[in-house]
Amino acid sequence: MAKVFLICGKLCCGKSVYAERIRMENKAVILSVDEIMLSIFGPYTGEKHDAYTERVQAYLFKKSLAIVAVGTDVILDWGFWTREKRAWAREFYKNNHIKCELHYINVSDEVWRERVKRRNASVSAGDTAAYYVDRNLAEKCIALFEPPETSEADVWIDESQPVF
Repeated sequence: MAKVFLICGKLCCGKSVYAERIRMENKAVILSVDEIMLSIFGPYTGEKHDAYTERVQAYLFKKSLAIVAVGTDVILDWGFWTREKRAWAREFYKNNHIKCELHYINVSDEVWRERVKRRNASVSAGDTAAYYVDRNLAEKCIALFEPPETSEADVWIDESQPVF
């Protein structure tokens, strides 16, 4: 039976890199809000960003059901920043008789700042299609993020130590 992986973590913590690894190991499909948002709207949606994001997420939840129905695992790569969103996702899949796992990527502030710096350099160089994380975006995301309790995560990935 196919299942859904919920990838949880701060902005720029390594969710997409981790999702790609899970995709290869499980022959799964990644559904990414950022990928769709950037493809359709580019990096600047202004005040409509949150509304568009909600609509894309709703679409991807429905799409995930169709993919799981044909026996393929799905990876939802969009952060699940609040307990409420994580609980809603678990209930959604439970009600649809689909197993889901929450994978949390824990990073220290030092590692997080380094990853933001690397991403911004890559975005500025045109090497990657991702959001540039300015101070306002970083502060907004950190203010919204509610780390899961240890018991809430099925898989806890600790990347809190810098790698040199």
